[in-house]
Amino acid sequence: MAHQEESNLKYFVLDTSVFIHNPHSILSFKDNVVVIPLAVLEELDALKKSSGEKGRNARETIRFLERNKGKKAIQKGIKIEENIRVKIELNYAQPQDIDISTDKMDNKIILTALKLKNENKKVFFISKDINARTKAMALGIYAEDYEKEKVNFEGLYAGYLSRKISPDQRATFVEKNLLPWEGDPLFPHQYVILESPDEDPLPARYDSESSQLIPIAQNKQSIWGIQPRNILQEFAIDMLLDDSISLVTLVGIAGTGKTLLALACALQKTIDEQKYHKLLVSRPIIPLGKDIGFLPGSKEQKLTHWMEPIFDNLEQLAGGSQNKTYSTPEYLLDSKFIELEAVTYIRGRSLPRQFIIIDEAQNLTPHEIKTIVSRAGEETKVVLTGDPYQIDNPYLDANSNGLSYLVDRFKAEKVHAHITLSKSERSYLAELAANLL
Repeated sequence: MAHQEESNLKYFVLDTSVFIHNPHSILSFKDNVVVIPLAVLEELDALKKSSGEKGRNARETIRFLERNKGKKAIQKGIKIEENIRVKIELNYAQPQDIDISTDKMDNKIILTALKLKNENKKVFFISKDINARTKAMALGIYAEDYEKEKVNFEGLYAGYLSRKISPDQRATFVEKNLLPWEGDPLFPHQYVILESPDEDPLPARYDSESSQLIPIAQNKQSIWGIQPRNILQEFAIDMLLDDSISLVTLVGIAGTGKTLLALACALQKTIDEQKYHKLLVSRPIIPLGKDIGFLPGSKEQKLTHWMEPIFDNLEQLAGGSQNKTYSTPEYLLDSKFIELEAVTYIRGRSLPRQFIIIDEAQNLTPHEIKTIVSRAGEETKVVLTGDPYQIDNPYLDANSNGLSYLVDRFKAEKVHAHITLSKSERSYLAELAANLL
């Protein structure tokens, strides 16, 4: 940055929502100046005692600034890694001809960016808050979302494609259980629906080692009373039961069977085959905006409020189990094989040889997803399910949530397999609701 003209520097003013999304977001602005308004520090200070990820990320942001402040006063600007200058701005523009209240912290943050703009700085206001960005743009400030960990959800990797084949190719595939792939290389474990005239489609999986299509394992018997109802669910079961795949992502609208299929296969691998020591099921605590500490009772009793969808699925699976020892969800939950945990309490744990299901993962940030997946120990399988169209976290959308980000970043990795389930199998009404509302 020493060789860069002061007049050419870009000043990125970050608001509080960016740090709540990613406490290390400063590192995304290489060779530039990151400005932290005093109002942001005040908001972080107010949030640091909050429960859940919001409070934890506020505390981590404060610690990050403390670790990197160096010997100089941070209000004068300090340099950290990636040649980034960080500056605390104590003042903001005083509104004169602008009808904007300074009683609100958000407005103070925006006016801080306006102050720098009035000083002829190249200012960029960065916020996860749409309304804050709109107000900044109304004041003539260039405003952007924090997009370092953002993907294009509409173009997100689906995990499968369809390919038309000739009758001869179909015969070769059926007889030899192999079909050379012709075309651009696919991603590891990418699934293919082979279509030929007047024949039922055949499910196949791409083997990246041989560049061949191979048939998926056909599960003739039900898995805890569950059988696939469409070819995409066949793909999901194939990756869930494959021990060589340690990371599975299932995306789909409500009723597509994401959680039910994941639980059925997890019970098969944990209880029946005993491949894993334990099934750990977790969900982010988002709907009420509070941690489980605000609910009465023990941890298990508190979790009951958040795990009702899991209990509903376990009740259905227990009823279809051929193992009479676990014929009710109560027996399943009382066994040594299943543990329910809030995502908040997975942080810091090491989880070897476990089958982990993270439900409603669309409500997690990329930073939170990284924290969870990095907990996986040896011989552990991690399954994340979610619907990016139904997000309760106010700082996330279909493009910026951790589940979408993980799918995009891991699609070329051999340990990962993904499928986007599109057809609701819950009921016709449920499918209409998912598509129309």
